[in-house]
Amino acid sequence: MKVAFMGTPDFAVPSLARLIESEHEVVLVVTQPSKPKGRGRKVEDPPVKQLADASSLDVIQPKSLKREPIEERIRDLEVDVIAVTAYGKILPDALLESPRIGCINVHASLLPEYRGAAPIQRAIMDGQLETGVTIMKIASELDSGPIITAERLEIHADDDAQSLSDMLSVVGADLLMRVLDDVEDAGVIEAVEQDHDAATFAPMIRKQDGEVDWSMTAEQLMFRMRALTPWPGLYTNFGERRERRVQLVQGETLGPAEAAHNNLDDEAPPGTVTGVVKGFGFAVKTGSGHLLLSRVRPAGKALMDAPAFLNGYRLDVGDLLGPELD
Repeated sequence: MKVAFMGTPDFAVPSLARLIESEHEVVLVVTQPSKPKGRGRKVEDPPVKQLADASSLDVIQPKSLKREPIEERIRDLEVDVIAVTAYGKILPDALLESPRIGCINVHASLLPEYRGAAPIQRAIMDGQLETGVTIMKIASELDSGPIITAERLEIHADDDAQSLSDMLSVVGADLLMRVLDDVEDAGVIEAVEQDHDAATFAPMIRKQDGEVDWSMTAEQLMFRMRALTPWPGLYTNFGERRERRVQLVQGETLGPAEAAHNNLDDEAPPGTVTGVVKGFGFAVKTGSGHLLLSRVRPAGKALMDAPAFLNGYRLDVGDLLGPELD
């Protein structure tokens, strides 16, 4: 079966790798344009392009699927199915209609839950205990297409967005191959409509989502810490005018009993440094409970244990963390 693959980031690499190893023919790879990255602003190819180039596949990188339509090329190549994994842009209707059989998508949630750009991060942020991968037939409306198959995956207490993404990408690749084999046998895409009334949404993560709101509970902040790793990270400001930034990397929640045992002020305003636990780190009051930080990363510096941070930076019990003061 002739397949055109569309994908961009690391999450899509296992799907393309499995497709390359299969008996299906990858006739075209479509990925987003290469972009400058890092301090040197050196142009870097997306992970999918790197794999496609290494495999001597035909690759194109349209800046816009509307201004640079590819449906004629899809028809000329006699593509049977377009397989999409984290491409990052909505496909125009004309493109959806161009392959012989149809278009399918690998989505990192149990649809109709968490439609959108950040299903992995939002599931962790919401404290979900499980998520999964759904393979769907693509429809015009975002992530609303009929479901072909899905597989559940437990979210462990130590999972962050990176570790969960790595696992889901492999599950998604396996499911994609099973679906493509079934489609080849059947000659059609068999799918069941979603329950649209049950849909929830996962908006894109932005850098400002990483700023700590200390009025949240300690548990909510732990969820956010895991959800926003590796990017943009959960961060707060400290210093006389709170002009210095530190990323909160690892910690745990402390309830009333633990707070009392460590002589932490349960009446302190949220964002207040309430104590130092020797050899472990420092505690900060939240909207409910305390967050005990054990690993942090000061802006522009390497990751360090919280005791080392306290030794190198001025941070005292009673200091208030939060947005920079005007």
